[in-house]
Amino acid sequence: MSLIARVARIGLLTAAAAAFLYWSSHHAEVSFADGLRYIREAQRIDRGDYAGGLLRATDHPVHPLAIAAAHRLLGGDPGPYDWQTAAQAAATAALVLAVVPLYLLGRDLFEDETTAWLGCLLVFSNPVIAYVGVNVLSESTFLLFWLWGLWASVRFLREGRFFWLPPAITFGALAYLTRPEGLLLHLALVATLLLLPLHRVTRIYWPRWRAAVALLVLGPAVLVGPYMALKGGPGTKPAVARVIGTLPESPPAALERERPLPPDQTAFQTYTIATVRAFKALRGAVTWPLIPLALVGLFVAGRGADRARTWLFLGVIVTASLAALVRLHATGGYCTVRHALVPGLVFILTAAYGLSWLIKNAVIDARKLGLGEGRFRPGPAVWAALIVALVAWPLYGTTTPFNSSFAAYRMAGYWIEHNPEADGRVLDLTDWSLYFSVKNGFGIGKVEEAAARPETRFVVVRDAHLNGHGRSSEIARELVANREPVARFPEHPAPRQIQVAIYDLTTPSAPVARKAENGATRR
Repeated sequence: MSLIARVARIGLLTAAAAAFLYWSSHHAEVSFADGLRYIREAQRIDRGDYAGGLLRATDHPVHPLAIAAAHRLLGGDPGPYDWQTAAQAAATAALVLAVVPLYLLGRDLFEDETTAWLGCLLVFSNPVIAYVGVNVLSESTFLLFWLWGLWASVRFLREGRFFWLPPAITFGALAYLTRPEGLLLHLALVATLLLLPLHRVTRIYWPRWRAAVALLVLGPAVLVGPYMALKGGPGTKPAVARVIGTLPESPPAALERERPLPPDQTAFQTYTIATVRAFKALRGAVTWPLIPLALVGLFVAGRGADRARTWLFLGVIVTASLAALVRLHATGGYCTVRHALVPGLVFILTAAYGLSWLIKNAVIDARKLGLGEGRFRPGPAVWAALIVALVAWPLYGTTTPFNSSFAAYRMAGYWIEHNPEADGRVLDLTDWSLYFSVKNGFGIGKVEEAAARPETRFVVVRDAHLNGHGRSSEIARELVANREPVARFPEHPAPRQIQVAIYDLTTPSAPVARKAENGATRR
């Protein structure tokens, strides 16, 4: 394929990704408050509080910096709506730009142009990508740098040219400065080089090997070593510290746990459950229809020396990522689909390669289908229908009606803002309504404190919060206690549209109300 044709194809894929992300920003659910934390860090940076926004912040700095830059570029007002818009713009822009390294990675990983564009379609039709963008999570910016670093690493392992090591190290450092798992790129490259001498097929020239290892140790030390020294380790998030073992596991009834930890559960049971949960997260990141295609892709992948090094490298990344997911759930009690994005991307690209191979090589025996003698190849219409199904299937049942992503929380925020009795007396299990109201209150991290404070009056929740298994859901159910909400947003939701409810704790719960009525009747 000519360079002009390749650039045109990448341009079309970028435009398609931008259109899809714009559409999904109005059809995906806002579920977590993590994105709000990045916005607040970006606001501190914008005010000139660089120590608070960069060095003392919980999160790594690149994503908040991107949000602050987007807010400046868009000329936004200091209000919550413009900051939320800027955060979504930054997340969307990073994901759209990630199309370029994703295409190049798919092409060079399998030496196949069809795999490249199929991989882009399959990745961006995955609901987790829309989820990351809508919730303005740092995975959006992380993926941009991670994919560039992964592509440069693959080119180095295939060609052995030192030209590719500086970009691999630089983009790996940027990925780490976005999220702690970015450090895995450097560590996986070093581990791969250490494993290369163990098999003659993967060996490289010894002086070149020693120089590459030295560069991969010294480069990251120069680029991210000072930041790690200032932070006192690879990251300040408790989850990172628990995974690497510098902090003990979270308490059995910790708010972040998906379910409370049973007191009689053994370590073996804990890690068995964590392993199952990690593979469920990976399955969610890949989606069911792509799993058989990924197996086909793995089976038909080449076995040359350059490909052997590449697959050894990817194997290290996938193995280390899954081990970290198991540790995350075993020590913290949670593991979501977005945490499995790194290994998930590898399997999605492998599925794209498997589909590309089938398109070029699949032959169907007509006799087995009762269509007479001979063999035939499925035509373009058959493959086009399959591709459309693979793109559309993951989105079915996961999208919400138009303009529902932040609309419900904006309406709830407006209600809180104009209710003088709500200031400082609201518990919001995702923080977003408090953010839009610019009022004080209790967020998800202060659920237990809010439950213990007598002044807490209003609880902002969704049905998912009340039906959950974690400690925060248990507390929310106890507070609400079968009360009827005083407000719902929207009042009449469409099918699959999220609804935010506000409960007033000064109103009697349903059982109390019935008891009072019965007593009044007796009198």
